[in-house]
Amino acid sequence: MTIRAQQETVFSNNQLSVEEIPSLQTLALLPISKKYRALNIFSIVLIALVLISIATVLRLQSFWSLPEGLLQAYPYVVAGIVALGSVWALYHFFADVRIFYAIREQDISKQSGLIFRKLSCQPILRVQHVEVNRGPLDRWAGLASLQVFSAGGEMHTFEIPGLSIERAEQLREFILAHKDIGAR
Repeated sequence: MTIRAQQETVFSNNQLSVEEIPSLQTLALLPISKKYRALNIFSIVLIALVLISIATVLRLQSFWSLPEGLLQAYPYVVAGIVALGSVWALYHFFADVRIFYAIREQDISKQSGLIFRKLSCQPILRVQHVEVNRGPLDRWAGLASLQVFSAGGEMHTFEIPGLSIERAEQLREFILAHKDIGAR
C-alpha cells in the first residue's frame, strides 16, 4: 500500500445530512437545586440590609455633623438600595430556575439565561481539569458549583452552580474518569 493510499484510509471527512445530526433540543436537561435561588435571594437581602444599616449608622452617629444635603439624601439612599436589591432579587427569582445542565458520554452542557438563552457544550475530551467550589453560604446550604476548565484556556469554560455536593462530586468524578477515553 502506498503512502497516499494509507493517508486516504486514515483521513475521513464525509459530508453529513443535516437531518442525521443529533439535535440539542432533545437533550434531557436537569434543573439545579431549588436551594440556589433561595440562597441568592437571601444573599441579596442580607447585602441590602447591611448597606441600609451602614447608611443609618452614618446618619444617626453623633461623632461628627453631616452636611444637611447628606441628611436629606438618606431616604433616597435607602430607597435606591431597596430598589436595586428588589430588581436584583427579581432577576434571580426568575433566572435561577432557568439554569439546567446535562451530561452525555462525550460532553457536558449547561443552559442558562432569562432574556438571552445560552446553551454551552464542553467536550469532555477537551477538559483540562474540574473543580468543585463551595463558598461559606454554599456550605451552609449544602450546595456546590462545578467549574469545568477547558484545555488551552485560563478561565473556566463554564460553571454549573447550585448543585448538591453529592451531585457535584459525582459529575466531577465522571468527567475525570472519562476525559481521556476519547483520546485512545
